Amino acid sequence: MRRPLIFATTAVAALATSMPLAAQTATPPPLGTPKPFAVPASETYTLPNGMAVTLIPYGTTPKAVMMLDVYAGGINEADRVWLSQLAAEMTKQGAAGKSAGQIATAAADMGGSLNVVPGEEKTSFAIDVLSEHAGHAVALLGDVATRPDFPAAEFDRVKADAARRLAISMSQPGTLATAALFKRYYGAEHPYGRYVPSQAQLEGYTLADVKAFHAANFGAKRAHLYVAGRFDAAAVKAAVTQAFGGWAAGPERAKAPYTPAPGPVVLLVDRPGAPQSTLRLAFPAPAGASAGDVPERVSNAMLGGMFSSRITRNIREDKGYTYSPGSSIQFWPGAGTWVFQADVTTASTGASVTEVFKEIRGLQTTTPPAAEVTGARNYLAGLFVIQNATAQSLINSMAQRDGLGWPKDWLQTYVPAVLAVTPAQVQQAAVSTQPIDKATLVVVGDLATVEPQLRALPELKGVTFQRVTVP
Repeated sequence: MRRPLIFATTAVAALATSMPLAAQTATPPPLGTPKPFAVPASETYTLPNGMAVTLIPYGTTPKAVMMLDVYAGGINEADRVWLSQLAAEMTKQGAAGKSAGQIATAAADMGGSLNVVPGEEKTSFAIDVLSEHAGHAVALLGDVATRPDFPAAEFDRVKADAARRLAISMSQPGTLATAALFKRYYGAEHPYGRYVPSQAQLEGYTLADVKAFHAANFGAKRAHLYVAGRFDAAAVKAAVTQAFGGWAAGPERAKAPYTPAPGPVVLLVDRPGAPQSTLRLAFPAPAGASAGDVPERVSNAMLGGMFSSRITRNIREDKGYTYSPGSSIQFWPGAGTWVFQADVTTASTGASVTEVFKEIRGLQTTTPPAAEVTGARNYLAGLFVIQNATAQSLINSMAQRDGLGWPKDWLQTYVPAVLAVTPAQVQQAAVSTQPIDKATLVVVGDLATVEPQLRALPELKGVTFQRVTVP
């Protein structure tokens, strides 16, 4: 896959050496303004049992992509963490009399593959096939999601695989940092705060538990099927009715509002001798599609959300403290969380936190240059258009919009809204959403070396330091 790129690069290099010096040093033309994203026409309807269906004719490739979102996941587990993951995995092990191998072969025979992805808010079932097989793909999706066999012969293996994944995850400092952050920020009793189970807890789950979880939480009222690409709409509608029309309505979607635990606080997880420290820094962010959402996205891009961001240039390019720092916004229904993360050298842990605070404070106290804001706006707008250029990515964006309750025209209005953000709005977003004196900071590392560095920082004077364990 990489060979054509190597040849192309060589050809371009040879061409450049033959050009006059003036041509090689000429200033490239300015970038144009990104165009608004044109959302394809779609049709959404609801089956009598409450299941929503969205059909999106899209593109010219003879492929159809389908994703069924069922709003059942970690949010429905209570304190039985990862039970939803076991349920999701077991649906692929056999359904409607087909074995796991037969399910995989059926998908492959249609030119695609079937995946099941569990999450906090939902479980997603996805398949992509050649257009001529769209109806059969709907049927296979319906079998796996609504008629799983839960073969007992597969359960011990599935649970053992989960135990191995858990053991590997718990050896990773990133998992420890995220688990510690979520437990404190969302609360130990909140579904979002229960990031990982203990090995003993996972071992205690039975196949009966998995069956009961699926029966109690998977139903048509919680489901939304998206179909995008080239397909026969009438045939797909008939297949949807056949595959899902008899599915029990089930319960309404559960919601889990939360109130973030107030900062400031520093949470410390000890890894004696670790050569690096893993950092997490969190603040509440505006809810998606709220008045403050888009300015905060531009502010985030400038701080740590793109490769040319201020934090990246500072602690990666200038200081060499880390390789891949970054920040992002996690959206939940009606809320958001801004999180910065990085792995930094142990000796520079305190200095790294100082520089991150410095960049936040700099954006808060000085209106950013118009050119920098324009660059961030164009980056976000262009990235959005590129990310929605395929049927699968378009479905993901529509599902996010619907799942989080954003306005139906959000996809159409996003790019114009981004391009309209002003430098003053970027500065105000930083002031509103990253108050340093209310920070939640997590550090996983060699505390004998790291903690003294952190306690010496002026921003952390008088702040509560807590040593924690995970889970």
